[in-house]
Amino acid sequence: MKIVRTISHDGSVVATACDARDMVSEIEKIHKTSAVTTAAAGRLAIAASLMGIGLKDKEDSLTLRINGGGPAGTIIAVADYLGNVKAYVETPVVEIPLNAKGKLDVGGAVGTDGTLSVIKDLGLGEPYSGQIPIVTGEIGDEVARYFAMSEQIPTVCGVGVLVAPDLTVKAAGGYLIQLLPFADDSVIDTIEKNINSLPSVTEMLTTGYTAEAMAKAVLEGLSPDVMDDLESAYKCDCSRERVERALISLGRDELESMAQEKDTTEVCCHFCSNKYYFTSAELRRLAR
Repeated sequence: MKIVRTISHDGSVVATACDARDMVSEIEKIHKTSAVTTAAAGRLAIAASLMGIGLKDKEDSLTLRINGGGPAGTIIAVADYLGNVKAYVETPVVEIPLNAKGKLDVGGAVGTDGTLSVIKDLGLGEPYSGQIPIVTGEIGDEVARYFAMSEQIPTVCGVGVLVAPDLTVKAAGGYLIQLLPFADDSVIDTIEKNINSLPSVTEMLTTGYTAEAMAKAVLEGLSPDVMDDLESAYKCDCSRERVERALISLGRDELESMAQEKDTTEVCCHFCSNKYYFTSAELRRLAR
């Protein structure tokens, strides 16, 4: 996945864009999602990745969690400071009609009765958490609303995933535009003009736009310069040691109960489907 971050010549606005087809394809491959859930989880993962590269330290992480009461259930995306991301969708297969525009109904799959949560773990003890009520279920709109309501940062977020009839991902990517407090009205007018004149994210990607071209196109007329050019990926950081810590957190009684139920217990990672096996003796050792 290619991520490019640009900044206007006067430093008043930053735009980040990515071509995330490979990353979203990995979501479909791991979770065996239907078309609309590939689009929903893919859009959330793209947004998390675009937000993640704003983190400062390699141990920092950002989590987006959305549940609007729709058939997809809870969708989670976790990104690191390089934009690497992993994702989980509670109900991978959802079959609902196309929306009024004849496109995948991501808003219908997500629902509009719930919340979008943003959790930032910056290594400062208790993670920062912000939450907003969902209005449309459209991921890009909800992310922009989160920034406006919770962080008071004027933001435009465009994310898109195009899924072929055979469920393969034909195009996926997005952009995130954020204005700094000293941006003047002419800058805002220029960005609004650019956004209104550009095709959709998936149209841009299928007609040859690169991540850099998108990042520059949204800042057209503002003399943008490239700040960062990164290669990121779908990346799960699970390990046997992490799973052991999670099991220990269940408590002694629960581990003893699990040890009695089966000779071998299987633990599957929600994000990458890797399986870890623990014998009864190993569970009892963890329970000490």
